[in-house]
Amino acid sequence: MHRSNGARSNGKCYQEIPMDVADEIAVTGDSTCSSSSSEDVALIKEDSGDMTFRIAKYSKEVLKMMFMMRSHHMLTDVMLEVGKEIFHAHKVVLSAASPYFKAMFTGGLKETEMSRVKLQGICPTAMGQMMFFMYTGHIRVTEVTVCQLLPAATMFQVAHVIDACCAFLESQLDPTNAIGISNFAEQHSCDSLKQKAIQFIERHFTQICQEEEFLQLSAIQLVSLIRKDELNVQGEREVYNAVLKWVKYDEDNRYPKMEHILYAVRCQYLTPSFLKEQMKNCDVLRKVPACREYLARIFKDLTLHKKPVVKERRPNTTRMIFVAGGYFRGSLDVVEAFNVDDKTWTTLPQLRVPRSGLGAAFLKGTFYAVGGRNNTPGSSYDSDWVDRYNPVTEQWRPCSPMTVPRHRVGVAVMDELLYAVGGSAGSEYHNTVEYFDPEDDRWYMVQPMHSKRLGVGVAVVNRLLYAIGGFDGENRLATVECYHPENNAWTCLPSMRIGRSGAGVAALNQYIYVVGGFDGQAQLSSVERFDTEQQIWEMVAEIRIARSALSLTVLDGKLYAMGGFDGQQFLAIVEVYDPVRNTWEEGTPLTSGRSGHASAVIYQPCGMNALAEGVETCASRDNDSEMRHEASQSAPENGPSPQCSSGGAKDLCGGGGSNRDDETCPEQEPQARRKSRVINYTKRDCNLIKSMWANLNQGADERRKSLSEAVCDDQSDSEDDDDEEEGECSRQVPPTERDNPFVFSATSSKAAETNAPGRGAAGTPPEKIDNPKKCRRKCATSLQQHFYINYRLRVMRAYYDMVKRNINSIVRLSSRNINSLRLKSGRCRVLAERRRLQQENQNQTTR
Repeated sequence: MHRSNGARSNGKCYQEIPMDVADEIAVTGDSTCSSSSSEDVALIKEDSGDMTFRIAKYSKEVLKMMFMMRSHHMLTDVMLEVGKEIFHAHKVVLSAASPYFKAMFTGGLKETEMSRVKLQGICPTAMGQMMFFMYTGHIRVTEVTVCQLLPAATMFQVAHVIDACCAFLESQLDPTNAIGISNFAEQHSCDSLKQKAIQFIERHFTQICQEEEFLQLSAIQLVSLIRKDELNVQGEREVYNAVLKWVKYDEDNRYPKMEHILYAVRCQYLTPSFLKEQMKNCDVLRKVPACREYLARIFKDLTLHKKPVVKERRPNTTRMIFVAGGYFRGSLDVVEAFNVDDKTWTTLPQLRVPRSGLGAAFLKGTFYAVGGRNNTPGSSYDSDWVDRYNPVTEQWRPCSPMTVPRHRVGVAVMDELLYAVGGSAGSEYHNTVEYFDPEDDRWYMVQPMHSKRLGVGVAVVNRLLYAIGGFDGENRLATVECYHPENNAWTCLPSMRIGRSGAGVAALNQYIYVVGGFDGQAQLSSVERFDTEQQIWEMVAEIRIARSALSLTVLDGKLYAMGGFDGQQFLAIVEVYDPVRNTWEEGTPLTSGRSGHASAVIYQPCGMNALAEGVETCASRDNDSEMRHEASQSAPENGPSPQCSSGGAKDLCGGGGSNRDDETCPEQEPQARRKSRVINYTKRDCNLIKSMWANLNQGADERRKSLSEAVCDDQSDSEDDDDEEEGECSRQVPPTERDNPFVFSATSSKAAETNAPGRGAAGTPPEKIDNPKKCRRKCATSLQQHFYINYRLRVMRAYYDMVKRNINSIVRLSSRNINSLRLKSGRCRVLAERRRLQQENQNQTTR
């Protein structure tokens, strides 16, 4: 009589297994059913009625018994002599675990008949650990033992130990040891680890070139490194300075090699001023005349604006497009980053002042927001402000303002200087041009253009600055001007086929593309490109939707046309142009429609990745939260803490970051210490939470606007033509409270619909609630209560994400000292807060 599937008898689990998968199960060792009180048994039912049983734990028990027998020298048939240590073992176990021993004992060698074998090239400690692994399958890897274990595992060809050592070394990668780990991996033919170390070196070259390991590289190794296209540097000056530092470390022996090494530096992307300074003042170059002659030739080519013979570096790191500001029923302070690799948008800290018609660029790893107009309720003015954003610290800082306000300004980077071209201040249109030197934090005027240009497009090719199109107050321009920095002069070039302003302009290879725009009558879908070598214009494929006030960015050899205004509505569409196929394809859209925004590309791993992890919507984490909620319900409140995983996984946990000097598993930490542990916050993590707080504030504004703001009227006859391109409305929405994300209007949604925006039922200003507890009592509508729950929950998640980062220093957060904040479990606190708030929401709805 056969048992049915899944039947249990005498505490044992049986399950029928088809014959066609029986062999696969036997090989993989996967159990098909389990019982917590007895061993696992797999049952294979055959057509003939016979049954085959497989004991899942049998092999482990046999190995355990063999280990016990080896410990007591029972039936051992070989002694391994390592140094002064003797290891008793079974040949069959050694041969099964290691191809090295299999060849030794079964290949007809003299060791086959020997009962005592002496091993060379391995230390007793490593041998003991290898023997332990062969009998148990467990290995412990530490910073002390890894350098002995990996050579031993390589010698014995034990792949699992090799993988464990490589995983451990990968977790230990740091600027101080990355080069050493790469060399170590190469010595032992660990190709995967070597590749991971090389990628780490490429991405952290700026930090690594400051370390002792870099200075001890050989000339061949140095050249091999700096030739890589993937080096993550903000400018070629960093590579040049690193080479100079390497030479000066042992100048007497290394300066003769300078000429050969200098050819590996892409000096064509250094600025003429820097080259001139080096040729004049560098002591090393004085000793090597050939190097000075080489730099002199490059200097000449740069001043003649010749096309570089080497290509720019393309860092193998996170590539992101920053989008800042813009206009949608008012100027925006939104800053977002688009990750091209995983096609996601991340919200970054807001602009210091809302603005549209601004310009933006990356310069030396810093994002600059230049000029623009603050067109918000109660204010409308053109700005001369310049702010810079550091992606690593995630902070905005003001720079010296421009000499004049510039709305709808063109911005570009040339010779590590930030140029601001044209724009307007009120009804005054500019033909002036100025540049910003970040070293001096000053703006300098240069020769003005021949024409005034509002909504001008700018691009840089071969150290020449091009100003294309624009609006001079009367006409849309088709003219093009080119600025020569050596002569400080503008020259006229062939005009476009169609006059336009508010177009997207960007340079790709030798071409300058002009996309969309406004011709004075309607938005355009046409696209032109200018061949800077042939000095001719040609038409290419049109964009799908005609628009103006869009932004255009180049990344990976493609053009990204983002947002804009089509004459009726603000667009969130993103179109991507492939110049090889001459086609436009739809990309990942913006998070919301807008026009008059600015965009720029960054190649740099930065703190925004942590922000992307921390700022998550409720919907994206509902499933995970529910699963954890169920698990927390089934576990006792004061039950034992989770145990570390067994075996190698437990031994390899911890990673070894610089702030984890004494990291232990939870089971090793005293219970009293876990309960009283104080979570401290570093300044960088504090800034991250502040930016999250700012994002919640922004979300509150958007939701409150949806309740009370007036619908934007059609454009009136009194609007300026430049406003018509961006779609700016003459009627503005009422201001909202921006000081605190927990400030709400206590008026009902019905009152908000029937009364003036921002006013209560009696026409008086709405009562402000700056206390979350008050908000729970006074928020009348379920929608407002939902806002509150959402904000509190997200802030708690922000705290939880910070707890995961093993933070050290004590700082102040949002004017509150959180040194005394004690969290026994960040996730449990989030779930408990969520359950409590949802219950309150249900009670409020019932009332």
